[in-house]
Amino acid sequence: MGAVDSAHYWRHPGLGGLDLMHARFVRHRFGRHSHETYAIGVVEQGEEEIRFADGVERAGPGGVVLIEPGVVHTGQARTPDGWTYRVLYPGVEQMRAAAAELGGGAGTPSFSRRIVADPRLARQVAAAHRAARPGGAADADLRLHALLVRLLAAYGASGRTRRERTDQRALERARDLLHAGLPCPPPLTELATSVGLTPFGLVRSFRARYGMPPHAYVTHLRVTRARTLLAAGLPPAEVAQLVGFCDQSHLSRHFRRLVGVPPRAYQRAITSNPRLPGSS
Repeated sequence: MGAVDSAHYWRHPGLGGLDLMHARFVRHRFGRHSHETYAIGVVEQGEEEIRFADGVERAGPGGVVLIEPGVVHTGQARTPDGWTYRVLYPGVEQMRAAAAELGGGAGTPSFSRRIVADPRLARQVAAAHRAARPGGAADADLRLHALLVRLLAAYGASGRTRRERTDQRALERARDLLHAGLPCPPPLTELATSVGLTPFGLVRSFRARYGMPPHAYVTHLRVTRARTLLAAGLPPAEVAQLVGFCDQSHLSRHFRRLVGVPPRAYQRAITSNPRLPGSS
């Protein structure tokens, strides 16, 4: 009772730069989104419910969550008490460097599972995460890299299996048009006509391929670009205009829903790298 949402976000400068978050969420619900990076987390208290395109999975205390780049998902508390977790966001190149030590190829590393019950691994994730806090351990880089190698050694998959669809090229063209069209991408009817699909067919197939319909994908894309601009130091009001939101409050609402923290808090964390409150 009385618990409130809190999230602390920062960037560790080692390994070429790696973002981390320590958060407790009670009422906050993440909307459908994906990451350009991996998202590797460990639940410390409570239980998180994560919805993927193919179903719902849950992670309780000690559960390790392994989400690959581009995988659309949500996140929310399963119980009224919420959940507390630590998350690190390694990039693809950082994961490839870890895979290279295991003799992996040049492709994008993937995992065989999304939720893992492995107490020893959970402790390693938490320890590496604490080591990488501002002012943390001198060997944080080594701990983080060792963690990524351990993850791939224990739960790495040999390769991805992707479903082939007859409209694959059309969907890729539609996705490219949405990227190129920001901040004002084409409306649905125009987009569908451009790639040779009906509006209904485009929405249905786009959702199946990318985990969300085109309009939700645009919101996700705007927030992703907003993160880059905020990290570069641009004011939130200007960022909102540059990425296509109506105003700063519109940006703030969607940014917090997908990232977990407001734009200004994210910008302060990335640009000033403050000490993580409450860390020991």
